[in-house]
Amino acid sequence: MVTCQNVMEVMERIAPKRLAEDWDNPGLLVGSPAQKVTRILVCLDVSDAVLERAKTEGAELIVSHHPLIFRGLKKLRTDTPLGARLQSLLKDDIAVLAAHTNLDSAKGGVNDVLAKAIGLTKIEGFLPAEDGELAGLGRVGRLEAPEPIEAFAERVKAALPVAHIRLVKAGERPVQKVALCSGSGAEFIERAAFLGADAYVTGDVKYHDAQHATELGLHVIDGGHFGTEFPVVRALTGRLRQELPGIEVLEDTASQDFFTVL
Repeated sequence: MVTCQNVMEVMERIAPKRLAEDWDNPGLLVGSPAQKVTRILVCLDVSDAVLERAKTEGAELIVSHHPLIFRGLKKLRTDTPLGARLQSLLKDDIAVLAAHTNLDSAKGGVNDVLAKAIGLTKIEGFLPAEDGELAGLGRVGRLEAPEPIEAFAERVKAALPVAHIRLVKAGERPVQKVALCSGSGAEFIERAAFLGADAYVTGDVKYHDAQHATELGLHVIDGGHFGTEFPVVRALTGRLRQELPGIEVLEDTASQDFFTVL
């Protein structure tokens, strides 16, 4: 019999909790380690649609990237979206396990998936770790050959599950060395420039972040928070299928970005 504890141990190998940022909240957030698991649903967010699919398909465990419970709860009101979702999870005995910044930083995690999707090689972490793991929330890699920023931007767009991207063009500098941080990584723009990157791929870039990047001579591609992270759902689903051959692991393919462009 496979339990949540067994899945937690597998996830610890995939994305060790020691790699999580201090402010993060990964781990088992709903349910008991002793809970029996025969079917898992992997997702980016524990949305109402994801919860309904877990119920319909009999998944006893949801493994998500974003923590369902992020900050401390002072009350549990079931007339709020989060409270109603937690009530439903408990009522239907569905556990929730999150791997957030630990999965961002882990080897083979969110940032590595993004780096490979956009064609980077010689991938390194922003900060190499002593034990050989890639550490930190970003990556640096190289394209096989330099290319114009417009061509690279099209490459990124084609690789991500998005209808659009935003390009911050800093002159005519060709792109070969690329830094990236999945999700929301504008805080690392200076780090990317310091490392000599020609372009930086991330999400949630604000106006003054873009202004600063152009002053540093760094192209920036904003692929969106969803776009730069959602590809890990498929990768993690495949990894869990390998690690748990007796368990059915379902992949959320229906979720979409909240943003559309009119």
